Amino acid sequence: MKRRGASWLALLIGVGALEVGILIGLGQVASAQPLEESVSTETELGAFEDVSEDYDPWESFNEPVFDFNYKLDKYFLKPVAQVYDAVVGDGEKQIIHNVIGNVAMPKRFVNSLLQGKWGGAGRELARFVINSTLGGAGMTDVAKYQFGIEPSNEDTGQTFGVHGWIQSRYLVLPFLPPLTLRDGVGYVFDLALDPLTYVLPFSGSAAKFGTNTVNERARYLESFHGVEEASFDLYSSVRNVYLKRREQQINE
Repeated sequence: MKRRGASWLALLIGVGALEVGILIGLGQVASAQPLEESVSTETELGAFEDVSEDYDPWESFNEPVFDFNYKLDKYFLKPVAQVYDAVVGDGEKQIIHNVIGNVAMPKRFVNSLLQGKWGGAGRELARFVINSTLGGAGMTDVAKYQFGIEPSNEDTGQTFGVHGWIQSRYLVLPFLPPLTLRDGVGYVFDLALDPLTYVLPFSGSAAKFGTNTVNERARYLESFHGVEEASFDLYSSVRNVYLKRREQQINE
């Protein structure tokens, strides 16, 4: 199935996990731990043309749902993000990204420990202390840009993979970014590790998810401008990029 446009791919990479449709309307698709800039050019997408090894036994269900999500992004989320981008400056968008990332430290810290990545756990503690103090409650990533301390970016889906749940069925659900069964279960655990889950009412959490989703979508509008008119099998390409990237993250 051929489609034009890479809006959903931009969403997948820029937001990466759950927060797109639900946040806006219901509240969802975004930042779960996205594929954070793992693919940014048409050339790189071409490197994933061989999709024969992707484990997707539910393709007949997944592809129509993917098409629905793609249209949701194209006709709803992207226009909202374009308006948001015109109103909110790049600096403010980066601040929102930094603050939400700083609050999400427990997920990265705990999963670094569970994967035996002691260095990653130490970096997360150091980053949280530095950014929460010198960085103004996480508004500025002082740890990264002044001290060279990078985030660990670990999540529960990766932890399951490290401990043996290697192959998992690819799954696409309405209002959510592409997942696998493993990563979907992991996302539920990641929510439990988010401090805001316990201190904000449902409306507050939905507002946080919505802000994060639109903010992340707006941050990557220009990154994919050059490939929006490209024609390729978007479903297979996104699936392959996602599965390859997750495999790489588990093996790192």
